[in-house]
Amino acid sequence: MEARKTKMNSESDYTSIVHSDAFQKLLSEKKKFIIPITIFFFSFYFALPILTSYSTILNHKFIGSITWAWVFAFLQFIMTWGLCMLYSRKAAKFDKLANDVVEGGKDE
Repeated sequence: MEARKTKMNSESDYTSIVHSDAFQKLLSEKKKFIIPITIFFFSFYFALPILTSYSTILNHKFIGSITWAWVFAFLQFIMTWGLCMLYSRKAAKFDKLANDVVEGGKDE
């Protein structure tokens, strides 16, 4: 009988947390960051195979025998590291918002 009460209480707690302003703010902030970054990442990532397959724009020389395709490919590594560092910084804000959700759930 006690297990049922615990299960019902946890479901009720979860429902109240999901509807709380703090949780909605957390989801909103994450969406505002993750969706544009994901669109940028996929656009940049798939630009290389698309541009090399369907155009000759990246075949032009950059320096010496290095073409723009190699530069673009190298920039993908830099972009990935940059986005990882950006997300790591932004995750601290998400963690603070998540703690606000947890603290708000304890009050109720």
